[in-house]
Amino acid sequence: MECTRDIVPNALVATPHPYVSIMEECEPLPVEVVVRGYITGTTDTSLWTQYDRGVRNYCGNPLPEGLRKNDKLERNLITPTTKAVDHDEPISPEGIIERGLVSEGHWAEVSQAALELFAFGQREAKKRGLLLVDTKYEFGLDAEGRVKLIDEVHTPDSSRYWLADSLDERRAAGLEPENIDKEFLRLWFAAHCDPYGDEVLPEAPEELVEELSRRYVALYETITGQAFAPASPDQLTEEAIEEAIAKSIVVE
Repeated sequence: MECTRDIVPNALVATPHPYVSIMEECEPLPVEVVVRGYITGTTDTSLWTQYDRGVRNYCGNPLPEGLRKNDKLERNLITPTTKAVDHDEPISPEGIIERGLVSEGHWAEVSQAALELFAFGQREAKKRGLLLVDTKYEFGLDAEGRVKLIDEVHTPDSSRYWLADSLDERRAAGLEPENIDKEFLRLWFAAHCDPYGDEVLPEAPEELVEELSRRYVALYETITGQAFAPASPDQLTEEAIEEAIAKSIVVE
């Protein structure tokens, strides 16, 4: 977020502790702004799943014939979804405005910021041997009604990353791209349950949880260029966290 303030203001105020981010309170816009650079995915709302079912216009974006899974798109696409308790609903920009979810002016501002953020993320990822495949942004309005980026940006919670060097070779061999995000865990759940339909989901095997942690650490170090340092035991006490927060500057 510190590196993208020149693109769009964001809600981050301070990070006084490894486990604490202090954020400006904003009113979230009821739309998740998904940006895609490749046609891929496994869920019902993924671009590839819909395309494979015959959809040729997705969220207001016309799609050409002949695309294959994991192809790079001719241009980055915004495929918004509404926020729902049980399942996100794909929606076009026209639908967003018609339903009054976001004003036309705010949507123009948000969509432009999203495309610029994604282009920035792609450039930074490429420098580090990664491909930023797709991501999700959330925006809100501050007390003065100004658009701000909220939540987080380009973390593996919201973003799909592939290893760039092996992509062409793996695709030629009929293999999926190498990734260091959480897609492998999503695939495990998709194979063992209905993630959106089952009331109770199975518990992921311990080795998968450990692998997810390893990948998150690797991605953190690759993207930031910094060594990952977990919080020390003396930083994990409630008193230590409260002290760190008290010392930080909080914007009312």
